[in-house]
Amino acid sequence: MNISRRAICAAALLAAASPLSFHALAKPSAPKIRVGVLRFGTVNWELDTIKHNRFDAANGIDVEIVYFAGEDATNVAMLAGDLDMIVSDWLWVSRQRSQGADLTLAPYSTAVGAIMVKQDAPIRGIPDLVGKKIGVTGGSLDKSWLLIQGLARRDHKIDLTTKSDIVFGAPPLLSEKAMSGELDAVLNFWHFCARLEAKGFRRLIGADDAARALGASGPVSALGYVFHEKWANETPDVALNFLRSSGEAKELLAKSDAEWRRLAPIVRAEGRELEVLRDRYREGIPNRPLAEEEKDAAKLYEVLAELGGEKLVGEARQMAPGTFWALKT
Repeated sequence: MNISRRAICAAALLAAASPLSFHALAKPSAPKIRVGVLRFGTVNWELDTIKHNRFDAANGIDVEIVYFAGEDATNVAMLAGDLDMIVSDWLWVSRQRSQGADLTLAPYSTAVGAIMVKQDAPIRGIPDLVGKKIGVTGGSLDKSWLLIQGLARRDHKIDLTTKSDIVFGAPPLLSEKAMSGELDAVLNFWHFCARLEAKGFRRLIGADDAARALGASGPVSALGYVFHEKWANETPDVALNFLRSSGEAKELLAKSDAEWRRLAPIVRAEGRELEVLRDRYREGIPNRPLAEEEKDAAKLYEVLAELGGEKLVGEARQMAPGTFWALKT
């Protein structure tokens, strides 16, 4: 039977267009990691760096950024299994583990809040805060506030909650009140402190200073990438490849001023303010062995459990084992 060349070509085209052929030629898709973040949170700076520079693709994964309006929403989504990762603190992770959850974390940033005052303010130490109006963000159980209270009580026998006028509020509002002079001092999150620094404020005392004075041997990551231990142990390559991508983004942000200029619209800063935010971010990049961070976090946990009580940590008086993730081998 004679078969024309045209018929042979047509048959070849049909075979090439078949679903089976496409499936055979297609590359397997990279594992997707859904990371939940606040839309305007500082974590976006690192995640945008990962995506823009394709650090995730280079490490064989696909990071998908999922935006949320508030921290509580990200926590709920994480616990429900709708996300692979969020950024939160080790106190929350430990509390969840003590209640039966398998959450764990890898260090993300050691940057913490500080009490800021105007450059010419006659406030030079904790005793000078007595009788002053202090704005505090994060509420009465904020870790930074508790640590500074603990230091004031131990070293100066001062209860700042009764000896000063404490005003709680949202970070941007408290920064505005500090700049207008309505507050004598303000304890704010690290990036708000950096913005105030760029506007002529100085750091009186930071939560990291208090942490070291209360027993930490070095900087402790206030926040970490939080994920389910079962997921990480079952897919260790995926988890480690994400952490490698994060590390590569941090390395770029630590060295490249040009990358910070690219990020300026996301950071929503320019000039001196962008430079201070850049420098403070770089100072917060974790660089200690995990075992050292974990040991110091356990010390601080006991201090915070004493200061914040059950409302802060629940019934557990010690940090839950496994709060910091170590790959099971």
